[in-house]
Amino acid sequence: MSVIRQTPDFHSLPTDGKAAERKEAGFLAYQVALEVDAPPEKVMAVLTRGADYTRWNSTVTKLEGDIALGKKIKLVSVLAPTRTFKLQVSELGADSMVWEDGMPFGLFRGVRSFRATRTAKGTTVFAMSEIFSGAMLGMIAKSLPDQRATFEAFARDLKKEVERSA
Repeated sequence: MSVIRQTPDFHSLPTDGKAAERKEAGFLAYQVALEVDAPPEKVMAVLTRGADYTRWNSTVTKLEGDIALGKKIKLVSVLAPTRTFKLQVSELGADSMVWEDGMPFGLFRGVRSFRATRTAKGTTVFAMSEIFSGAMLGMIAKSLPDQRATFEAFARDLKKEVERSA
């Protein structure tokens, strides 16, 4: 089984801040989208300032490292407070970012994508998705916590921080 590393269709997400879970053969995905009253560059500035995450983001208890293309960051989440995720920043653009982690040979992979899309009225639709895939997904998925509540909290926290600092 190959690893699915697809780009989520952020344009079809409702922007109500409610997270969704999708389970299909070969992958498990979580997605959320929310409108932020600020331009995309403000959203991306907050998302790429790793030193501030624990101040504004209630879903992250620790983040070490620079959020920069090709760099690794170490993140501890409220969902797994005893585990440090070592994530590769594999994509970083003016309006998007991707973090990846996984097992060798594509046995299991998590790919988190962030996008900040400018709307016609000058606001931003922030969207985030995480796709889990790989040959061991069937076994590992049973032990993964439901991430919908933390996705919703992440989006709300980001909106509050961006709008506060805009």
